[in-house]
Amino acid sequence: MDEHDDARERHINIHFAPELMAGAYANFANVSHSDYEFTITFARVDHEVEDEEIPGVVVSRLNLSPRFMRELIDAMQDNYSKWRTREGIKNLPEFGGGPGDPGTETS
Repeated sequence: MDEHDDARERHINIHFAPELMAGAYANFANVSHSDYEFTITFARVDHEVEDEEIPGVVVSRLNLSPRFMRELIDAMQDNYSKWRTREGIKNLPEFGGGPGDPGTETS
């Protein structure tokens, strides 16, 4: 095997079943772990209920290896940083934003 075989670029080609294309909405997540894996449970909960017990339904549960969990955290941090930068640019005065605009952070 020569060097070029090791350095070849690979592409992942992922296909969705049509019924999965819309995804699932979640407004709650719980993360747990064991010695071998992380588990992320996504749920949709009804925060408007005033009862002591808040109703919810699990929409997805993922089990991840520790290595994949680290890669997921890195990807999420990268994307969140890019989103915050874009949102910050939208709020600059030269783009029509400014103090008091919705979405403008204050400290």
